[in-house]
Amino acid sequence: MKIFPAIDIKDKKCVRLVKGDFDNKTEYEVSPVEQAGKYKDHGFKNLHIVDLDGALTGETVNLDVIKDIVGKFNLKVEVGGGIRNLDSIKKYADIGIEKIILGSAAIKDKIFLKEACQKFPNKIALGLDAKDGYLSVSGWKENSNQLALDYLNEVNDYGVSRIIYTDINKDGMKQSPNFDETSKIASKSNCPVIISGGVSSIGDIKKAKGLKNIEGIIVGKAIYDGDIKLEELVEEDA
Repeated sequence: MKIFPAIDIKDKKCVRLVKGDFDNKTEYEVSPVEQAGKYKDHGFKNLHIVDLDGALTGETVNLDVIKDIVGKFNLKVEVGGGIRNLDSIKKYADIGIEKIILGSAAIKDKIFLKEACQKFPNKIALGLDAKDGYLSVSGWKENSNQLALDYLNEVNDYGVSRIIYTDINKDGMKQSPNFDETSKIASKSNCPVIISGGVSSIGDIKKAKGLKNIEGIIVGKAIYDGDIKLEELVEEDA
């Protein structure tokens, strides 16, 4: 089970949102680079980064910060947030990002997803953000009226190398992930799935380990708020 500590970057700071709401955010004193160093020092191997400025603008706003993190620490990094064209994917691939996460752009344009998978083999992760089973797009402001499972069936053979499934109702709430929905996605998916949203305790990590086709789990707010100790968490990382 891969543990992905999360860093969400906004205005060069580490922040956490509740249910993706930019008006409901907590800023933390530590810089993204310092936070990444802390994870590295504890022995983590993977890192999940979201460029929230990028999610709002569609540009690679924090590319320099992310490049700094990749350059300083030997971590396998996945990055998401407003990646809407092949040029942005290339910028991230060129700085050594392991997986580039496509979300809204891929859901709105399946041809873009297919092309990205062909041009960047084994680099593309698909971010499926769902509310009550339906996909949400554009920073979770729009519902797509499309069931996550239906969309997955349509793109399952495109060559996506990882799926990150987030239950929006759970995100930032620390009320445990939606294991049932995630398991449904994992059972249908041709590639491994990462659980995202709502991790509240080591118990959630242990439960995730018992699920099929689950590659890892993202932990965010519970780390920053001290609900999960990094020393305990890294023991679950394999």
